[in-house]
Amino acid sequence: MKLLYVIGSMEVGGAEQHLLRVSSELRQRGFKPAVFAITTGGPLTQAFVEANVPVHGIKLPAWIRKILPSERARVRVELVYASFALWCLYWRMRPQVVHFFLPAAYIVGGITSLAAPRARRIMSRRSLNHYQAKHLTLSRLEHWLHTKMDAVCGNSKAVVRDLEGEGVRSEQLRLIYNGLNLQRFARTRTRSQVRAELGIADGALVFTIVANLIPYKGHSDLIEAFGMIRQALPQDWHCLFIGRDDGIGASLKQQAESLGIGERIHLLGSRKDVPDLLNAADIGILASHEEGFSNAILEGMAARLPMVVTDVGGNAEAVLHEVTGLVVPARAPRELSQALLAVASNPERNLMGEAGFHRIETVFSMEACLQGYADLYVAPAIPEISLKKIK
Repeated sequence: MKLLYVIGSMEVGGAEQHLLRVSSELRQRGFKPAVFAITTGGPLTQAFVEANVPVHGIKLPAWIRKILPSERARVRVELVYASFALWCLYWRMRPQVVHFFLPAAYIVGGITSLAAPRARRIMSRRSLNHYQAKHLTLSRLEHWLHTKMDAVCGNSKAVVRDLEGEGVRSEQLRLIYNGLNLQRFARTRTRSQVRAELGIADGALVFTIVANLIPYKGHSDLIEAFGMIRQALPQDWHCLFIGRDDGIGASLKQQAESLGIGERIHLLGSRKDVPDLLNAADIGILASHEEGFSNAILEGMAARLPMVVTDVGGNAEAVLHEVTGLVVPARAPRELSQALLAVASNPERNLMGEAGFHRIETVFSMEACLQGYADLYVAPAIPEISLKKIK
């Protein structure tokens, strides 16, 4: 079965990495996946190619870029060009399933698919719909496209409830949680080796947050929370900020310095050794203001870390409060600080980490995730799910 995935870019983000894992695993099950990226050339392109998943896309010629009067004009031309290239790919490839990830890809790919050979059309939403408030016209277009889809997927109950509120019919809706391959967390370096490379002592208390440096991920709240409890924490503590700097790194560093904890906050940037870094930590954090369902939380649980997360999106569906970690309100640094201190002071916090690992094995395995996609692609009809259960 030929599968065509449409996504915005090949950058290192949660959706892109999820698609990389899913498409490469499905290929090993006999599917024939390919990807169309509206913006090509990102760092994940080579990873898809190495997994034998072809990547298609566009690149505007330099002479066209030079004559365009503004960045907005470049984006518009790029989207039109991408739509035409994708339409040609539809006719050349003739996939049985076309699956859209993220809003821009959904709008460009969804509209283009209406003039292409018939395929099962599927959209995956991976965040809450807060972004629609700033883009009313595009949100109406999304709602109209929902009626043209054979299936509309959410990766958490919270996302599925949003989709239901947008008018998606119950027979279209599907809940497929993110899955994690635990083999990725086999250690390639010891905890002591990783800490030595970072200049951190074996006995130090190490927190970690895996999230690109974007305002809504809540890094500023986290630094403020650490500032509140810096005197109550053990003398030697550190927090690893793992993720691409999207422009706020300097301000976060300045904030940490002003609170007297600059030397405790380590901005490590985008890393390829995330499993090793997690295995070298003691407590995982996600302080985001909005979320669909976070791969970062699952990765922390897979590394047996007790998790402190904010109660947004599907975070509380992954982390069971007081069982695998603590769940606190978003945008609430004081509550976050109290939770961090509570877990740091808990002599049995390792039991929370073990409970989280067991939850990954039983609920959020890659096998369960892949089976959900495979069933969706090959089913003759989209099965109805129980919205009562989701609520």
